Amino acid sequence: MMKGFLNNISKKYASKWLVLLFDLVVVIFTFFLAYLIRFNLKLDFNFLLFLKQVPFVALAACISFVAVGSYKGVVRFTGFKDIINLIIGANILATILICCTFISRKYDTEDSLFNISGAIIYIHLLLNILFLIGAKLTVKSTYNSIIQDLKPITNILIYGAGSSGMITYDALTNDPKTNHNVIGFIDDNESKIGKKIDLLNVYPLRKITSEFISKNKVHEVIVSIQNIDPTRLMNITGHLLELKLKVKIVPPVQQWIDGDLSPGQIKDIKIEDLLGREPISIINPRLEAQYNGEIIMITGAAGSIGSEIARKITQYDYKKLILVDIAESALYEIQQELLRKGNSNFTAIVADVRDESRMDQIMDQTKPKIIFHAAAYKHVPLMENNPYEAVGVNIVGTKNIANLAVKHAVSKFVLISTDKAVNPTNVMGATKRVAELYINCLQNGAGNTKFITTRFGNVLGSNGSVIPLFKKQIEEGGPLTVTHKEITRYFMTISEACHLVLEAATMGNGGEIFVFDMGSSVKIFELAKNMIALSGLRYPEDINIKITGLRPGEKIYEELLADDEKTRPTYHEKIMIALNKPIENQDVVEKIVILCNIYAKIHNLEIVSHIKEIIPEYLSNNSKFEVLDIKK
Repeated sequence: MMKGFLNNISKKYASKWLVLLFDLVVVIFTFFLAYLIRFNLKLDFNFLLFLKQVPFVALAACISFVAVGSYKGVVRFTGFKDIINLIIGANILATILICCTFISRKYDTEDSLFNISGAIIYIHLLLNILFLIGAKLTVKSTYNSIIQDLKPITNILIYGAGSSGMITYDALTNDPKTNHNVIGFIDDNESKIGKKIDLLNVYPLRKITSEFISKNKVHEVIVSIQNIDPTRLMNITGHLLELKLKVKIVPPVQQWIDGDLSPGQIKDIKIEDLLGREPISIINPRLEAQYNGEIIMITGAAGSIGSEIARKITQYDYKKLILVDIAESALYEIQQELLRKGNSNFTAIVADVRDESRMDQIMDQTKPKIIFHAAAYKHVPLMENNPYEAVGVNIVGTKNIANLAVKHAVSKFVLISTDKAVNPTNVMGATKRVAELYINCLQNGAGNTKFITTRFGNVLGSNGSVIPLFKKQIEEGGPLTVTHKEITRYFMTISEACHLVLEAATMGNGGEIFVFDMGSSVKIFELAKNMIALSGLRYPEDINIKITGLRPGEKIYEELLADDEKTRPTYHEKIMIALNKPIENQDVVEKIVILCNIYAKIHNLEIVSHIKEIIPEYLSNNSKFEVLDIKK
């Protein structure tokens, strides 16, 4: 009941006129005190004159406070700027009284109500500053004490004793909605260690031990350092998580609301923060010119990449957006999401990229000028057992859309490929490499369509990626499954991947394969351990990690470039263009067309044999495919 009452109180604020009246009462009280102090705490002054001067002083105070707007502040949230306003208002009041006194003494009698002793005015000024600020801070402190008595105390350490750490400290201590108690700072700078900030100690990380945590009852640590090296962040987080501390992180300054940090913006540290590399940022003003006024089609629009591209495209002034996918339920979800966000200038179409006549009809009706081809089967183990489906979607589907792009005079066609297409060891990667080759051949053929390829590493949070799998396994109590203790992968976020796609469509002139510097590859075993720790559990005491062995077609190490590929830079330091060796276009196209024509009539082994003839570097890690060779 009491909590409900306080919640209701916390939602209501005192009227600004009530605050102004309160300030005026304080000013009148301090005016009386000023008289008492001036006359040695005795009533040896003209009390009748004092009473006549009270309305004048109250009017002058009202003018001063209205001028600076000090009465508009919410008392319980009184901060530094409010205090400055009160000081300015008190000084304006004193200035008005001094000016009126000067004029009164020059043109009037000494008993005028405008004639106030200079000593009284200065004493009054000092008392006003003291009492007004003191009253506001007392109300704020009392309110916070009452509210916080009903909330559990959270003892916090702030990692970083610099300017960002102080901003974080101020945001936490001035937040009445929570009960944060900052007990100290952690810093790597030896010159700061051992010193005090606002009477709080600065500790080195080595001092944060189990005994320290237990003694000080620390609950969480907030990492406040801006632009921290991800590898250092991983080491810090690992140490703190081992101590069973909750770890949070302050977002970049650019994400602060109106340049101010609020406690609500401080979030739990995520696995994306621990990848050991800086996020890629792509800023290109030419993107608006590229997409504004264009009709844009996205195939595979309901998937992780396709749907994120759709979200980003809605930020531009496009003419029409066509979303194509065979997955009805997932397409419905992205359709409803865009509608909820106020986007209506789009069409969601259920269609299969393998159905050439249907796609021809759609493109004839919609007339797209830019196509993002994200439709693909991407799960390595499933495609290893289903080469027919992999060829049908990844090769035939790409061939259909690419051919139709030429037919319907599409300006740009962007293929979403994968790093698994590099020196492929599985069916999925091999079929995506065939798709790359086909559109590369079309680039040198008839038509004016510019064909562009973008190669991605593993995308965090995408359907079927390792992060959601680990989360589900943790929820089920483990174990986490890793195929090999040394297996590594490159990672990026969905947002980064889609930035690259949009950039490639703008940058590309046709025929390029865009890859980018993804930093160091991440060991999946270490990633699993970090995710266990982030869940507040311990490895192996709470949750174990099981090594299951490499799956058919799976690599231990992924590659971004083939053995015979080199790169040349672009204007963005993180984006490169792969330089492919020349290929016999006519021969490659003929082999791909033959495969597309016969794949539905032959068995899996023969399908793989034909793929190997198109891609000699395809060396299968699947025992049932590794010795195959097409018989001529």
